[in-house]
Amino acid sequence: MTLYLFYILSFVAILSGLMVVFSKSPVYSVLYLIVTFFAIAAHYVLLNAQFLAAVHIIVYAGAIMVLFLYVIMMLNLNKEVEPHKPIAVKFAAVIAGGILLITLVGAMRSTQSLSKAENVNSQIGLIENLGTVLFRDFLLPFEISSVLFLAAMVGAVMIAKKDKN
Repeated sequence: MTLYLFYILSFVAILSGLMVVFSKSPVYSVLYLIVTFFAIAAHYVLLNAQFLAAVHIIVYAGAIMVLFLYVIMMLNLNKEVEPHKPIAVKFAAVIAGGILLITLVGAMRSTQSLSKAENVNSQIGLIENLGTVLFRDFLLPFEISSVLFLAAMVGAVMIAKKDKN
């Protein structure tokens, strides 16, 4: 059952990724990108990494997509305003993409496949185990980073605050 679900999610992710590239409207491209992010998050759930899936949805589909939509709407792209690329630039992009594809295929051919899942811990991606490791083994770095984020937030508020003089 999970194999069929993996194939369906992979098909959805690849199809929506292609639609991001080939869509005429930038807003539709962003919406297809959100579908791609949800398909990838579902892959994380299949891998038993629920925390990573939740963070992926919150960060990418939530925050970054809002920023993309905001920038697209602020730019107000039109076909008349958009500069057209010369054919040489398009040809160079196709050649560079082909070389990247050949490199990735060559790198993937030299990897080993995981055919037997005997030594895999099925509880490795759960939020409870992540919290246990985070607050047991990495408590000091976690607290130091939280103080650093608090100081950055206070600094951003102080910079953004207008003087009344």
